[in-house]
Amino acid sequence: MRGAIQTATEQLDVADTASLVGLINRAATSLGGLDAVIFAAGLLPDQTQVNADSDLLHKTMVVNALSAMVLLNEAAIYFEHQGQGQLVAIGSVAGDRGRATNYAYGAAKGALEIFMSGLRQRLHKSGVQVLLVKPGFVDTPMTVDFPKGPLWASPQRVAEDIVRAMEKGRSVIYTPWFWRWIMLVIRHIPERLFVRLRF
Repeated sequence: MRGAIQTATEQLDVADTASLVGLINRAATSLGGLDAVIFAAGLLPDQTQVNADSDLLHKTMVVNALSAMVLLNEAAIYFEHQGQGQLVAIGSVAGDRGRATNYAYGAAKGALEIFMSGLRQRLHKSGVQVLLVKPGFVDTPMTVDFPKGPLWASPQRVAEDIVRAMEKGRSVIYTPWFWRWIMLVIRHIPERLFVRLRF
């Protein structure tokens, strides 16, 4: 990591939530303390495959929601005792409304948003900041097979937005910024019309 005074690594599978227990304390011991924890793991399977595979549905929920909840809860306990810190989770604009093309992924990210909202309220008096990041389309290895267009952002652009949001103590951000307004429109489409759309 460029500019880091000290780094440490540990390999794990976030689908195995038991492997996350104790990770925060191990990281704090290895690094001499923690100021922030950022959860950035995800699984974006093809929805048609999820429709036919209950195990894949389960894994989608575990990787995108439950694993983040387990790790961030452990971090919350650590920061509560410390009296300060920042928790950051990468959600998605997909969590704003279920769509036929990715509703399993969207449901997981929607659950993560509710969890982060509750965590933010729980930690408000503890001096701990809780940030949910809601990216739109990001050009990463996870989306390598997707056709790209003008709404796509680079990982660097998203990272810069996250850093600014952390510095400002924000609670929720859409990145890039225009996704806030796109999703505002999508959320307000009447359900009787929305079910007929295909996007």
